[in-house]
Amino acid sequence: MSTDREANDIEVRDPISAPDADGRPRRTTRRFPLFTRDTARPEGGGRAAPSDAPAPARQWPILAVLATVAVGLLVIATDQFRVGSLLIGAGLLAGGVLRWLLPDVGMLAVRSRFTDIVTYGVLGAAIALLALMAQPDPWLVIPFLKDALHFTVSS
Repeated sequence: MSTDREANDIEVRDPISAPDADGRPRRTTRRFPLFTRDTARPEGGGRAAPSDAPAPARQWPILAVLATVAVGLLVIATDQFRVGSLLIGAGLLAGGVLRWLLPDVGMLAVRSRFTDIVTYGVLGAAIALLALMAQPDPWLVIPFLKDALHFTVSS
């Protein structure tokens, strides 16, 4: 019976889906492949402006965050540590807000929307709080942190 088969017949033992580009059936499996050939773009990773806009306009969210951080670093270089650090923290917080509000943010999207928002928010808030509590003459005094420092650092 197998001698009657044509040379083009394919015997399939695994579940199959639609044929691939060459007409051969593809295997479907729920397992992840051992080696990936490409990666999926993160949710919201599309252009922030139409494709006919120039490149900087398409990526304006990440450029806004990077510009704010760059200005903060320049302010730190002029010996204004607290104000520069607050600008860096504010830039990261703004990145989290942009990631939350805008459907497409271009290269500002790195991971899932939730992970990006939490990452930008936690890092921005931590940098801003540390800038507010920096010595000498902190702008923000949190009493329990002062007590925790007293117990951890003995004189």
